[in-house]
Amino acid sequence: MKQRPEPLPKYDAAVAIDALAAVLAKLDSAEEVRAFLDDLCTPAELEAMGDRWRVVPQLLQGVPYREIHERTKVSVTTIGRVARCLERGAGGYQVAAKRLGLANTSS
Repeated sequence: MKQRPEPLPKYDAAVAIDALAAVLAKLDSAEEVRAFLDDLCTPAELEAMGDRWRVVPQLLQGVPYREIHERTKVSVTTIGRVARCLERGAGGYQVAAKRLGLANTSS
């Protein structure tokens, strides 16, 4: 029976994520990023990331979770996770939202 490899140690995983971030920063257009993501991710991973990003503007506008769910069909659990990241995360959603001129990104 084929054994699964051991997961990367946290340090190595962080190095890999830093390298991935550097690659994304080097891409010149949304089309290049889309092609890279299509190659990198499964359709389910892309859908999950798209769902998370799709709720960000609505959360920043103060739309209630249930209303966001009704509009998007994204789970309330996912909406809550995104909201926590907006409040206490690394700041990536906030930076991206600010660059796109989305509302309420000063926090």
